[in-house]
Amino acid sequence: MFIDPFGRAITYLRISLTDRCNLRCVYCMPQEGLQWQSRASQLSAEEIARVVKSAARGGVTRVRLTGGEPLVHPHIVEIVRRIASIPAIEEVSLTTNAILLERLTQPLADAGLKRVNISLDSLDADKFRRITRGGDIDRVWRGIAAAERARLAPLKLNTVIVRGLNADELPALARLTMENDWHVRFIEVMPIGNAQDWGEGFPAPSERCVSVHEMKAQLETWNLEPETSPFGNGPARTYRIPNALGTIGFISPLGEHFCQNCNRLRLTSDGRLRSCLVIPNEISLRDALRSGQPLEPFFEQAIAQKPEHHDMLVATPADSQRGMSQIGG
Repeated sequence: MFIDPFGRAITYLRISLTDRCNLRCVYCMPQEGLQWQSRASQLSAEEIARVVKSAARGGVTRVRLTGGEPLVHPHIVEIVRRIASIPAIEEVSLTTNAILLERLTQPLADAGLKRVNISLDSLDADKFRRITRGGDIDRVWRGIAAAERARLAPLKLNTVIVRGLNADELPALARLTMENDWHVRFIEVMPIGNAQDWGEGFPAPSERCVSVHEMKAQLETWNLEPETSPFGNGPARTYRIPNALGTIGFISPLGEHFCQNCNRLRLTSDGRLRSCLVIPNEISLRDALRSGQPLEPFFEQAIAQKPEHHDMLVATPADSQRGMSQIGG
């Protein structure tokens, strides 16, 4: 069993399949200038499965696939199938912008995918296009409908709240839970790889963050009731509008960090293990994989480096290292 130096069992692995994405959300990626990883540097479907098998021997039971945008990966269905077939893995889930989800939902569900988290940062089509730099919200809604038909549940909608951009939509987004059994989660914007100017009409870095306390205050007329977090809800503090079908979650990596319960490792698409999203220490698995070495010692090394907590309130994380799309959101 993988146990970190602070007694936390490591049971969850987040795998970035690619640093590429078919959108350019302002809080995640610059509009231009990113150097994509070469295909040869990224792990193959077989190599990813070998990593998960090794992780499973150490007690990992849940895997989440991320990016970039995981659905742009040409072998996404094969990857899901390989991971889901590993006996110790209880759940394979995926985070997506849903642009390609309508077409891929049923093949993914048939391959063993259990749940999806979908990014939805605005309900207004024009604002959504502006935030994502070109995204079509109608395709997202069709992807959500397809996920519901395929029973990829519970369905989670993730919204990164940015002052002066979409913070005014908090009540409308919360209202989605009234008649839908969805988990709508509001996330503080994180200062990772996005400190640059986002362009004309977007807020400056010092003005972007809306704290969870401010979000809750904006929704106080809803009389939110604390709720036991649904299975797999991770770091979200969960509430429910009285009599609503779904729930509202708040994720605060800054003001109310969740490090004390962190049970995860991250694997970048070029095969590097990270014990923390924020701390830049990485351990390469790729060469070990390709030379046939056992992987468990590398997992143990990464887990031994896992910090008790991050220091984002003290210092900006290694902004010059990797952005969120390169680490895996």
